[in-house]
Amino acid sequence: MPKRALFLVSAILSLAAPMCAYAADDAEAWTPTETAIRAATAGISLPQTIASLSLTKSGEASNGGRAVDNYAQYLSEDGAIQATLYVYLPTYADASLAAYMTDKAIMERFGSRTRRTAYASAPVAGKADSAIRAVYDDAADGALTTAAGFVHAGRWIVKIRVTGPTERRADVLAGLDGMLAGLALDDPASLHATGPAKFDSCLAADIHDARFTKDDTMMAAPQDVRIPREGKDALCVRGTVTTADGSYDMLQQAGRSDGAIIVPVDDSGTVLAFDPAVQGKGYKLSIHMVGQTDLYGVYDRVPSPRQIAAILDGKDPQTAKAEATAAYAANGVVTMVRH
Repeated sequence: MPKRALFLVSAILSLAAPMCAYAADDAEAWTPTETAIRAATAGISLPQTIASLSLTKSGEASNGGRAVDNYAQYLSEDGAIQATLYVYLPTYADASLAAYMTDKAIMERFGSRTRRTAYASAPVAGKADSAIRAVYDDAADGALTTAAGFVHAGRWIVKIRVTGPTERRADVLAGLDGMLAGLALDDPASLHATGPAKFDSCLAADIHDARFTKDDTMMAAPQDVRIPREGKDALCVRGTVTTADGSYDMLQQAGRSDGAIIVPVDDSGTVLAFDPAVQGKGYKLSIHMVGQTDLYGVYDRVPSPRQIAAILDGKDPQTAKAEATAAYAANGVVTMVRH
């Protein structure tokens, strides 16, 4: 199963020394102007200088040449404050879920002393509640302050991470708030209202193993997974999936036992989804990533945590290979390939 690593945490800690901001092969991802950098296909731009930060490097994090996974790195003059802007196209787009998974990654990465001191909706482009703003103090045993912002615009997710020494906390927050304030969209109406995910208790869940069958109708483009997004309705943790790489939550809408179930895998948009089949009973499996959805067959019920762990670990022979793949281009074109 293709997926990226926890890129928001790792990339911010390993920024390269300042480089030429625009490489020749990055033209499809970013278009520079005199004062800004612009992700052309997404219609999203940000000034090249914000607060104490200046653009040093931009490019594509993965999927080279497709312009669906773009980053821009910023540094303060002394290199102490580091920031990264990501503009990417996950096929399961949800800023609230991105914030939730990044929160988990930060807490795991930076240790038990890390304190979440802000986590709430914020304005973008003059529209209230169009971003989630998060701040973490005393990270890395008190050495760092790190902050993040999350925006959902059209089909795109924007993530901002700013990190610096604890004694430079004011500069870190000025960088984050300046980036959120400076974010410009060709179509402000494309912004999705968002807020932190809310959680409630789950109804009792059936945890028996499910039976899997092939699906011969796989060539239609994937439909949106039918679960509330952007913090609009409470979610709940149906169960926990334990794999060789870690533990993952099975999430569903609180108060419902017949809706979709998702299993977020990382903070870069990898999500397993079990969606009620359109015709007949059962749940269709799809795996969503940046610019790609892998489509599988139908289970007669929601698979057990043991079965989902086998899928994630690559040990389930039934899902060793997708039945079909939907590849998403930056311009919105979807190409279906049956395997």
